[in-house]
Amino acid sequence: MAPVHKIALVQLHPKPLLPAENFAKAESFIRNAAREGCHLAVLPEYHLTSWVPEEPKFKEVCAESASYLKNYQDLAKELNICIVPGTIIELVGDSLHNIAYFISSNGEVLGRYQKKNLWHPERRHLVSSAHQPHVAFDTPLGRVGLLICWDIAFPEAFRELISDGAQIICVPTFWSMKDVSDEGYSLNPDGEALFLNSTIVSRAFENTCAVVFANAGGPPEKGEQTSFAGLSQVSVPHIGPLGRMGRSEGMSIVELDMDVLKIAEYNYKVRKDMKGEGWHYAYTQIRDGSKL
Repeated sequence: MAPVHKIALVQLHPKPLLPAENFAKAESFIRNAAREGCHLAVLPEYHLTSWVPEEPKFKEVCAESASYLKNYQDLAKELNICIVPGTIIELVGDSLHNIAYFISSNGEVLGRYQKKNLWHPERRHLVSSAHQPHVAFDTPLGRVGLLICWDIAFPEAFRELISDGAQIICVPTFWSMKDVSDEGYSLNPDGEALFLNSTIVSRAFENTCAVVFANAGGPPEKGEQTSFAGLSQVSVPHIGPLGRMGRSEGMSIVELDMDVLKIAEYNYKVRKDMKGEGWHYAYTQIRDGSKL
């Protein structure tokens, strides 16, 4: 019988340029998750700084926020819980890199990923990982991959991780309902919610994997009246979204039964086809040593 993993989706509302305050709030959520017996807690993209790159102190605060990785490692070890601390913007020379980490329950960093597919406005401020391959890694929950926000628009990113054996893909995100033009928004004010809900579920089905999607939420006092998209969820094939949230800050705890992924692969045989001799899309698998 496959294990059942308890996962906390921490839909934090990050306050701009206040990493200490944001970390304190994140720590509180993670401590609550550990008390509930969670094996993994996942935070949103830009959770320490928010995304305000035009602010004069943004780079300075990003340089400071890199030190919080050690705080999360200590917290993971203390609480015996795995943590994906959203993303942490790191200053490398004069360049900003948007990094997601997977920290094991013993405090060790098991995975690191630099955002590859940058949202159009980010490209003026961030450096992409470009042609570096997407790599999965072993964790106490099984084989895991990391993606970030706009990566979900690219099925190729998921397929590369699936080719490397990923069963769970964690996606820290900072996505709002108004990330499109006024013209796009006027076509459907709920269009971004439709994009997220449709895409996350589709990626889970087409890859027989679990997608752990943790987005930023709006201020708690505003409830659902916010431009933050929220909608954090764990999506799995056959079932769809588990623990899907609204738009406001909060935490959702989901039980992920890994048997569901086995059942999905038995039915859909996506991974079997991908590793089969003569598979007609084999040219998309550029990495040797596939762990399918």
